[in-house]
Amino acid sequence: MRQIAVDLHPDLTDVTALNGAAAVAVDVLRATTTIAHALAASAREVVVCGEVDEAVAQAKAWWQSATVLGGEREGVKIDGFDLGNSPSEYTQPAVAGRAVFFTTTNGTRALLKCRTAKRIIAGALVNRHAVVNALRDEAKVRIVCAGTRGEITRDDALGAGAIVAGLVAGRLDEYELDDEAAMVLDGWNGLLGPLADAPRDAVHAAIATALRNSLGGRNLLALGQDADLVAAAQLDSLDVLPELDPATMSLRLR
Repeated sequence: MRQIAVDLHPDLTDVTALNGAAAVAVDVLRATTTIAHALAASAREVVVCGEVDEAVAQAKAWWQSATVLGGEREGVKIDGFDLGNSPSEYTQPAVAGRAVFFTTTNGTRALLKCRTAKRIIAGALVNRHAVVNALRDEAKVRIVCAGTRGEITRDDALGAGAIVAGLVAGRLDEYELDDEAAMVLDGWNGLLGPLADAPRDAVHAAIATALRNSLGGRNLLALGQDADLVAAAQLDSLDVLPELDPATMSLRLR
C-alpha cells in the first residue's frame, strides 16, 4: 500500500518521517510557483537560501553577470535584489542561463525542512501534472505546505489537494492517506468536483477565486498583486519538475 501524508505547515513536519519519502514542498503563493516559472524560463538553477545575507554571499561567489538575486520578505522585494517573488518577473530575458539565488518568507523554509527526504520536489498548481507523473511510482509521499507567517493557509492546502487528487485518480485503493491528506483531497474535490466538465478558463477562474479568499491571497491583494494570484491558479500550465539537490540546495529540472 502506497502512503501519502500532508503536513499543513513546516512546523508540523517530523523530519524523521521524511526518511525514505519523496517530499513535495508547496508554496502556491508564491515561491514554488515562481520557481517553476524561473526554470520554465530557462534559468540554469534556483539556489534555495534561508536568509538574505546567505543569498547575497553565495551570489557574490559567482560570476556576477551569471547570477540573479530573487525573493521577498513579507511579500515585498528585498532591497538590492534584482527580482521579487512574482512569477511574471521570471522571464527568459531576466533569468535564462543564470543561477537564481532565492529566499522568501515561507516557501524556501518549507524546502529547507525537506532536506532529509530521499527526493525533494517543488510543487505548485502550475506544475501539478509534472509532479504527479514524477511521483506515481513512489511508495511514500510527504507533502509539506509552507503556510504564511506561521499559520496554515487554504492556498497551500489546495495545492496539496491537487497533487493528492492527481496521484489517487483511478487508484485510490492503492493508497493509504493520513487525515491531512484526506482533508486536502476533500477540499480540492469540493472545489473542482462541480467543474469536472467545465472549460479550462472556468477551472482557472474558480481556483483564482479560492486563492483570493485564502489568507495568503488576502495578503497579496493587500499588496496589489492580484496578477500573481491569477498566475498561480493556472493549473497544469507548466511541464516542469524542479528537483532539489540537498547537497547544494539547488533546484534544477529533472
